[in-house]
Amino acid sequence: QVQLVESGGGLVQPGGSLRLSCAASGFTFSWCDMSWYRQAPGKERELVAFISNTGGSTNYADSVKGRFTISRDNAKNTVSLQMNSLKPEDAAVYYCKADRFGLNAHWGQGTQVTVSS
Repeated sequence: QVQLVESGGGLVQPGGSLRLSCAASGFTFSWCDMSWYRQAPGKERELVAFISNTGGSTNYADSVKGRFTISRDNAKNTVSLQMNSLKPEDAAVYYCKADRFGLNAHWGQGTQVTVSS
């Protein structure tokens, strides 16, 4: 019943842009902090961006600061990640994650981002 479904991944050239979206259902989305993580082959999953339940606070990994923007629409139960000036090192599977205090996190299945010329 609980679902997080990512979309928007694909192939982009270095310097290009992509916008990822995550659609949530089956839980109280507005109570949850949301995050985007990414995982490249052979590497650990890493936090990319965070947004609080109300959207009032955001945090970014140093490697994406100034290039990526996280946002949410609680009326639509969605969280997005706008990615600009993409680099080859940004290539990974991107996952959205929902966190609520006292409960286990929910994870999406991920969407592939490939950055190649």
